[in-house]
Amino acid sequence: MLAYLRHALAHLRGLLRSRADLQIEILALRHQLIVYERTASRPRLHPTDRLFWSILSRRFVDWREALVIVKPETVLRWRRRRFREHWARLSRSGRRAGRPRVPQDLRGLIRRMYRANPTWGSPRICGELAKLGLDVARSTVDKYPPRTRPPASPTWKTFLEAHTKDLVAVDFFTVPTIRNRVLFVFVILALERRRIVHFNVTANPTAEWTARQIVQAFPYDSAPRYLVRDRDNIYGNVFSSRVKGMGIEEVITSYRSPWQNGYVERLIGTIRREFLDYMIIFSEGHLRRVLKRYFDYYHRWRTHLSLDMDCPEPRRVQRPDEGEVVEVSEVYGLHHHYERRAA
Repeated sequence: MLAYLRHALAHLRGLLRSRADLQIEILALRHQLIVYERTASRPRLHPTDRLFWSILSRRFVDWREALVIVKPETVLRWRRRRFREHWARLSRSGRRAGRPRVPQDLRGLIRRMYRANPTWGSPRICGELAKLGLDVARSTVDKYPPRTRPPASPTWKTFLEAHTKDLVAVDFFTVPTIRNRVLFVFVILALERRRIVHFNVTANPTAEWTARQIVQAFPYDSAPRYLVRDRDNIYGNVFSSRVKGMGIEEVITSYRSPWQNGYVERLIGTIRREFLDYMIIFSEGHLRRVLKRYFDYYHRWRTHLSLDMDCPEPRRVQRPDEGEVVEVSEVYGLHHHYERRAA
């Protein structure tokens, strides 16, 4: 009795269906019959059968009731697999994603630069590679996080940026000798190209001596408009009078504010870290000679972040077809520069 009742309900349900749904159900049942006919005991499904049911399960609402040969979970698994294979095929057919692989010789060159120049950071290495015609991102050679700097005064920063071409900065720093004498080095830095205009060494700095250095650094009409200095007592009335007579306006930093003369302070730190910390100084003459040698390297070969990785004396970019990369020792082997030379 129950079986007849089920058949009657199924027939009534079939009358309420649309003609399209009935045709799809008939198609599904016929397909299963074809599968059973070509198998002995267990149905053997082909890839076309799986594709058929994957598509049919998306178009036919009551596909689960019409399915007999496999479980509905199996059809859902076929659909997921087909989805993965479809997008994997599209991914393989397109261009390879991600960054291009760094060549082995370029990786070796970066390692050589790190080993030969322990004080260099990733920006310096990027600058050297750019001068060799090798466009390498900083993140490729970056090994350390960037240093955070305290924000500078907007007013002072605006003044420096607006008058860079007319500004020079001066300062002293000390160097001990092997005989425990203290020598004073006076440097004059042109801010526009980070160029060291003049330097000199003395054991007894005075205002008169310092004023003479300004005159020697800017003969005739080459004097800048502004000169930035700190409030050291070495700059006395004689120095101020001489500077004013040359038409230079002094810009004196605030008390305990070395960051206001940060360009020359950074230069002094660079000289110590990259050169003087590795040298033993014997006398004034010796210090002048070794500093001159370092400054030659500094102007011609050392790249600067503030100059878009160029040198104080502009250095042209060498193309890869100009020869092999050659490593040249500089400053007693403490540093190296890299250039292309034809074989």
